Amino acid sequence: MNWLPRFLNVWPAVVAAAVAIPALLVLYFLKLRRHELPVSSTLLWKKAIQDLQVNAPFQRLRKNLLLLLQLLLLLLLLLALARPITFFTPGAGKNTVILIDRSASMQAADIDGRTRLDEARRRAKALVESMSRGGNAMVIAFDDRAETVQRWTSDTVALKNAIDSIKPTDRKSRLKQAYQLAEAQVNFNPEQLRANVEPPDVFLFSDGRVLDESELSIKGNVIYEQIGTERAGNIAIVSLSARRNYERPTEVQVFARFANYGPEPVNADVELWVSPIDPADPSTDSFQNRGAAVVRLVPERWDEQKRTEMEKQGVVAKDSVEFTLELTTAAVIRVEQKLKAGDMLPADDAAQVVLPPPKMLSVLLVTDGNYYLERAIHSLNLKDPAITPPGQYEAKIPTDYDVIIFDRYSPQQLPPSGNFVYFGGLGPNLKLKPVTDHNVPVMLSEVGVLDWNRDHPILRHLSLSRLYAAEAVKLDVPIESEVLIEGTKGPLVVLHREGRSMHLVVAFDVMQSNWPLRVSFPMFLYNSLQFMALGAEMNVRQSLEPGATPRIPRAILQRVDANLKSIRLNGPGLSRELPIPQSGDFALPPLDHVGVYRLDPIIPQFERIAVNLLDENESNLLPVSGRAPGNIGQAIATTGGKSRLELWWWLVAFGAIPLLLLEWWVYTRRVHL
Repeated sequence: MNWLPRFLNVWPAVVAAAVAIPALLVLYFLKLRRHELPVSSTLLWKKAIQDLQVNAPFQRLRKNLLLLLQLLLLLLLLLALARPITFFTPGAGKNTVILIDRSASMQAADIDGRTRLDEARRRAKALVESMSRGGNAMVIAFDDRAETVQRWTSDTVALKNAIDSIKPTDRKSRLKQAYQLAEAQVNFNPEQLRANVEPPDVFLFSDGRVLDESELSIKGNVIYEQIGTERAGNIAIVSLSARRNYERPTEVQVFARFANYGPEPVNADVELWVSPIDPADPSTDSFQNRGAAVVRLVPERWDEQKRTEMEKQGVVAKDSVEFTLELTTAAVIRVEQKLKAGDMLPADDAAQVVLPPPKMLSVLLVTDGNYYLERAIHSLNLKDPAITPPGQYEAKIPTDYDVIIFDRYSPQQLPPSGNFVYFGGLGPNLKLKPVTDHNVPVMLSEVGVLDWNRDHPILRHLSLSRLYAAEAVKLDVPIESEVLIEGTKGPLVVLHREGRSMHLVVAFDVMQSNWPLRVSFPMFLYNSLQFMALGAEMNVRQSLEPGATPRIPRAILQRVDANLKSIRLNGPGLSRELPIPQSGDFALPPLDHVGVYRLDPIIPQFERIAVNLLDENESNLLPVSGRAPGNIGQAIATTGGKSRLELWWWLVAFGAIPLLLLEWWVYTRRVHL
């Protein structure tokens, strides 16, 4: 029964009582020392004789109002020292905004077998039931985006139905947009138009694990109700990658890293599963076990001292696994951890990547002679790389190469579609053009690197800070193009898509730069060829994060069927018919849940779409406690959805102080009697 008081500081109060109560009683047993004086009569000294009798040792205590009041006062102070608490359910105010977190971590089932989202919905409905007559409330659900589930209303049934309609997603958690949406809805509330209206109460039901704490602000009385327990365990896959060996394209290397977000060290079995994609029937999956390993994980919440102590005991942590296998076809690769006992979040127990079939690139280099480019092309072990002079290229435009590289040459014609790399040149009739002065391209001299896109697959893991070009073309870059390397005087490398082609423009001649002598040059060339020939995720279609909206180029759809009107999307708990727009690329709806998605009919390069959590913040189930996210508002300590109320202040204010005044009044009255 939560309404009964509990005591947080019992033993100090017991010790204080054992000292203070006997001491008070002893004071009433003490015999006063009196001076004997001769008096003429004892008629006026009867009271003194009674005091002598009271001060006789070992005599039974007589009734004494002062002693009773002092004992009561002492008992109240001792009760306050014991810190009594009780629990209550906070009620809704006049205007209440209810924010409910539906992100991946809210699916953890660590509350008596219920998920955190179930508990958040239960508490939110209890809050709605506490609304007073004439009160208004609204409901907002959020993950990495926010959605108004129910606008302002006093209808408690509508509010409860809206709360029940909130479904979980596997997305990340961001609170800024939810606060912004709440403020926007508050401004539309007619109640807020009146003068001197208090800001609304904003009840936040969440575990507090948001990514944008530093960006939060809101006008309202934020009350953060912590959802989740600190003992929740979870073993998560936080990183997964797969790559074909460039020298042996049929060999695949798979790497996965794990993390333990529980309170204790664990050993977990890891299994590798592979489902080859059959070109004759790509709509079915048949997973086969291709490997196993064991990881030893220490809690991420441990400090370095605890980790060192464990290592001294001879226990060495191992948080990653690596597999090598042969795959001659496209396949779906899945890594799964098998320790389910005590694991509260299933969404991060498995992760998948989609592996296209091995492919040897065919590359054509159009040049009058470039020692460094020719050596780099031959060193990449390509499929019959070809080198031709510009005149021969213009005489017969080739169409059977994955990538065509133009060295210090701007072609007059291009194939209808393809992938093109330019060093010191540009393709004809593109939106990406050189800046001209009297029809002469403007040249920039002595150009260094200002910055580069470190996250792009072409430039990933490259160091370009010391790249220098003696001369570079000044480019007029359209807004839809992507600048990969920004120079000190203008863009140096630009990725441009137009029509059914992709163009990678290097604005300078490599022979007039120090790039060929640096390690980053052959790596750049290798990454560029792989990216342009095989897609944005290099030679493996790495997974997407929950909430992603993949975009399918219209050119790919037209190759499948020029008259295609719709596509069916099948995935985890999802089967949906999607109409194809009459123009432009085709964007899939948000893929909110982890797993593998399929398209019907099969679309090349999109036979499978893998969605994985792979997020350390969401997998960490330790709730934020003691403070509200971003330190905005108050965090109420909760037990089973009820808030804690300290009672010691009430005992002192309404018990001890009045008794002290009463005791003083009784004492002064006795003195004057």
